Amino acid sequence: MDLPRSSAKPSSARPTRGVGKPAGKRIRARVKGKPARRDRTFGEESFSAQNPSNRQGTPHRVTKRSEQPESQELGGRKKMISSGYHRNPLAKDPSETPENPDLIYGRHAVLAALESDRQLNRLWIIPRLRYDPHFHSLIEQAKAKGTVVDEVAPRRLEQMTQGANHQGVAAQVAPYTYWELADLITQAKSKTEHPVILVADGIEDPHNLGAMIRTAEAMGSQGLVIPQRRAVGITSGVSKAATGALENFPVARVVNLSRALEELKAAGFWIYGTTAGAETPLHKVKFEGAIALVIGSEGKGLNLLTQRNCDVLVSIPTTGKTPSLNASVATAMTLYEVYRQRWSEAVYLETVSE
Repeated sequence: MDLPRSSAKPSSARPTRGVGKPAGKRIRARVKGKPARRDRTFGEESFSAQNPSNRQGTPHRVTKRSEQPESQELGGRKKMISSGYHRNPLAKDPSETPENPDLIYGRHAVLAALESDRQLNRLWIIPRLRYDPHFHSLIEQAKAKGTVVDEVAPRRLEQMTQGANHQGVAAQVAPYTYWELADLITQAKSKTEHPVILVADGIEDPHNLGAMIRTAEAMGSQGLVIPQRRAVGITSGVSKAATGALENFPVARVVNLSRALEELKAAGFWIYGTTAGAETPLHKVKFEGAIALVIGSEGKGLNLLTQRNCDVLVSIPTTGKTPSLNASVATAMTLYEVYRQRWSEAVYLETVSE
């Protein structure tokens, strides 16, 4: 017997989940600011906007932070994608070092490296500068020694030097070879009877250290001593600021600065430390014999243990409101006073022509 069909729509007999959403439909969550939870249904992965707390009896997987999806705009709609973690695309990778210690740049620094016996692995230079009279012959000599020379655009050099003032040329050199302190002392004594060695106590700014090296080499000092920890080493920024002085200036790197000062004392050096709180002004100190001049860091000055190892503490008098001077400026002023005293005591004999 055929029953007459009802014109009314049959009521849905499907069971509902949680807040009343149909069980068979898969939906994408569009909750602003909150990613959807990944759910697994019938062996397939889908996204569900259901709150896990409202789904009684249904097991759910708690995802780790690294497995949480993030949203991405594609074609005017949001697509949920799985990613490792949320990361600012402009932020630098923390594993990347700010400076490459094997890279030098700038005309003076690269020219000094080309003129010395230092091995250059690779050279990047803009076409206009390659045939410059200052560079052309030196580049040909470097190529004969095995240096690879690449002509590049300025933009490439900007990427390599992280936007620094490269002046159109950069080079990859062999890692800087530090001197042993004993060898540095021996060479300093062999060059002059009254050597001057600069000691940097915790200088962290590469530009400051490079300027100190440039000044010390220009004034005739015999070398530099730096600590291995909590201080900058010989990096590309130091080489750039030194403008080629590193090629003729030895640098020793020591593990313990206090022991290094004791070794200098045993070798006959007088240790002079510069600090703003010292009672003895610079111009009243008589600098004689072999000298080790200790310069403190930019913010903290000389370490207390380093001060105890100094024979004399001196200060640079100032009349302004600025409490202290830049480390490289203090180095220049102190070194000049040392050599001014020695130059004033030197006797110059005039040649008389008959």
